[in-house]
Amino acid sequence: MGISGFEPSFLVGIEAVRQAHGARLAALVGRRLTGFALVRFAEDGDWYAECPVVLDFDGTRVEVCHTKFDELSIDWGTIRTTAVITGWDESGLTPEWSHRDARLEPFVGQELRDLALIEWRPAGRDLAAGTLAVEFVFDAGRLRIANALDENSIETGPARETHLRHRPEH
Repeated sequence: MGISGFEPSFLVGIEAVRQAHGARLAALVGRRLTGFALVRFAEDGDWYAECPVVLDFDGTRVEVCHTKFDELSIDWGTIRTTAVITGWDESGLTPEWSHRDARLEPFVGQELRDLALIEWRPAGRDLAAGTLAVEFVFDAGRLRIANALDENSIETGPARETHLRHRPEH
């Protein structure tokens, strides 16, 4: 993707994500969201949802990225959001880091009250069953970085009743 420092390590399933990142995710509780970054196209401002979403909690940055039907990468302070994104040759569009997003802005300055891994568990057969989202709970509401089947989605508000909430640590 040409994103400086981005070398994702995609994991599948709740246990793999908990083992690799549970303690660090849990340690974010009590910190304030001080900023964020995501990739938009310079020409039209559209969000490029295949790129990671970077959240800064008082200097501890968590970088969340989904791909395929069930893969989640969480990294910690590796991405340089001040660096130019290089190696891009699709559609004549220019990707760049942005610090604006109407869904994320209401949470900036808020203290993180809780954090969970949210697992999609529908009643019937579903190709997306077992996909994970990372949910951040603030006084201003809930924010989830979820899997939109091969890219990220940013969701706010309560999770659906088909979501199973997991603590990040065992």
